[in-house]
Amino acid sequence: MDHTLLVPIGLGLTVVGAAFGIGKFASAAAEGIARQPEAADKISGAVQLPLFLLEGVAILAEVFIFLMLILK
Repeated sequence: MDHTLLVPIGLGLTVVGAAFGIGKFASAAAEGIARQPEAADKISGAVQLPLFLLEGVAILAEVFIFLMLILK
């Protein structure tokens, strides 16, 4: 199978997976803030680092997928 066909599939799965994870995480944070508005600062502070890490992993995955295309 040609690798040039697998690259768009890999990129698409990476983006969809990261978007799904970020969406679920942000949804849970919004629900927590809605239940306890006085804890909004603590919740939003605790949400930022994992969201940044998740986004970083998605970007690294995209870079590795492009490298696989270039180095085939």
